[in-house]
Amino acid sequence: MRFALLLSAAAVSALGACSQPAEKASVAPSEPRALAGVNLDQPLRVLGTEPFWAVEITPTGLIYSGVDRPEQKAANPGPALQGMVATWTTETEARTPLVVTLMATDCSDGMSDRTYPLTAKVEIGGESLTGCAASGAAIKKAGESGRVE
Repeated sequence: MRFALLLSAAAVSALGACSQPAEKASVAPSEPRALAGVNLDQPLRVLGTEPFWAVEITPTGLIYSGVDRPEQKAANPGPALQGMVATWTTETEARTPLVVTLMATDCSDGMSDRTYPLTAKVEIGGESLTGCAASGAAIKKAGESGRVE
């Protein structure tokens, strides 16, 4: 009888241990989002020629500018990643649709001897522009020719 009571107590104790709240699992830091080796969570510069234009992508916003064009700012919703393509879809403060698409293919801006790791397409207010992109730091570090890394 004592054995049966001890066995029952052990079983109840074991079941109680199973129903204890589990410790919270530690959340591992998320991997940075990247495309062609470019960290998309760091400031990026998207640029094109004829006409000269640029989009600065920072963690907090996108800033479109160009020759004889007003600067337009938009919130950064973060990129939607699909395979080898990253797309930011947002709206400027003036409510102009702005879509920036980066593709993991090498790109030449046509004016310099630089090769960029990303090809870009920017659609703003019914206009479609093509250009290149890389991290802002890589562009600053690069010379006038060669690969922007």
